Amino acid sequence: MKILKIIGLVVVGIIALVLITALFANKEYAVKREVTIAKPKQEVFDYIKYLKNQDNFSVWNQKDPAMKKDFKGVDGTVGATASWDSESGEVGKGEQTITAIKNGEQIDFDLHFIKPFEAHDHAYFTTTALDSTQTKVVWGFDGKMDYPMNITLLLCDMDAMLGKDLQKGLDDLKVILEKK
Repeated sequence: MKILKIIGLVVVGIIALVLITALFANKEYAVKREVTIAKPKQEVFDYIKYLKNQDNFSVWNQKDPAMKKDFKGVDGTVGATASWDSESGEVGKGEQTITAIKNGEQIDFDLHFIKPFEAHDHAYFTTTALDSTQTKVVWGFDGKMDYPMNITLLLCDMDAMLGKDLQKGLDDLKVILEKK
């Protein structure tokens, strides 16, 4: 009986330690990557502002060719929404809505993940002219995990997890646009 009491106290202590640690752990994360594309800024911007074009370069859009997709609104404008539903756990179910556009400069999105977990994140593209034929594109995500789930941010490197997919997507975007 005494051994069960000790095991119980150890388990309670571990749970308490995890919950206390989560109180002080960061709740937010930010990941971004960039690429330079040998095309004028407006041409690059006019391509990336369309949600449907993400099918051509986004790693996540390409992970499940059988996923169901739906588009609502006028693509490339505020309020346009792309939704997806996949049996793949890597892709899941969710929707992306354009929330703001600063023409030629920045596009902001609300990402609503439904499966395999519920979350809302902010994503964006920015374009900056380096000269008349070179454009820097930044693709970023900002997210938040509520307490106590934020403890996973201590265990998972979100920059490494998401960053490689962002970079692959940007590298594919570069190839697509530079072929045009």
